[in-house]
Amino acid sequence: MKGVLLIGGNGFIGQALARALAARGEAVTVLSRRPPASAMAGVRWQPGDLNDLPLLATLLAESRAVVHLATTSTPGRHVREPARDAVENLLPLLRLLEAMNDRPELPLIYLSSGGAIYGDPAYLPVDERHVLAPLSHHAAGKAAAEQYLGVFARQGHATAILRPANVYGPGQPLQTGFGVIRTLLEHLRRGTPLTIWGDGETTRDFLHIDDMVAACLAVLDAPASGTFNLGSGNGLSLNALCRLVERVTGRAMAIRHQPARGVDVQTVILDSSAFRQRYGWQPRVSLDEGLRATWQWLLDQP
Repeated sequence: MKGVLLIGGNGFIGQALARALAARGEAVTVLSRRPPASAMAGVRWQPGDLNDLPLLATLLAESRAVVHLATTSTPGRHVREPARDAVENLLPLLRLLEAMNDRPELPLIYLSSGGAIYGDPAYLPVDERHVLAPLSHHAAGKAAAEQYLGVFARQGHATAILRPANVYGPGQPLQTGFGVIRTLLEHLRRGTPLTIWGDGETTRDFLHIDDMVAACLAVLDAPASGTFNLGSGNGLSLNALCRLVERVTGRAMAIRHQPARGVDVQTVILDSSAFRQRYGWQPRVSLDEGLRATWQWLLDQP
């Protein structure tokens, strides 16, 4: 039985998607340089990367679909190293597209960025027709990748580009510069101050991991080409998020302010109506509910 190949699938979203696919009886292979934090039943980890073209050809022959989740950057990283972002993220993607040229029947899902790729939007909520205006090399790399993927789709390959909001939820690892909710809750658990860049009025759209996985499964079940936002459609400033977390957890936040950074988008709220109309998807986990579940998961960790 041919399965689903997850490129870089040992991260937060990849592991959640792998578990969901395995739970419904799919064969799942994760291609990554490092192993997942813990073994997952029904999921095969294949050490390696997209530079190993013979290995990639073998894995593609065993697959019915490919999901590209790999990235080594965040908006705050590689600030002065655009070449590094190109070498580590864009070039491997292009190698994948070359390898998939011989397999036009394979659909591809690519995870882009709904939180960074638009820059500071001219209108809210922002839809997929908005011009791309990246403020960071990370976002610029995503925009460049999308252009190559657009060519790939026009050549006849089913290629879905997903632009998710800030994804959070139980199981999210602590990673510097990534995952504001996970970072915020970790500081609460340890009793250490949270660093806020700027005045705290930067506003984001948050999406629970279960809703993110449901969107990926919907595309895998009905592959198509297109670019789609994935978000809740509701924005919350960092200051308001801190207040909500304090109410949910019953603990007070300690906050330390630093000057604002030029790579940070001020406000972004996503319009996901295109994906909702195409796939009948809508977010089902409220932020309040998701925060409570994530906090309880974190408290249960050793």
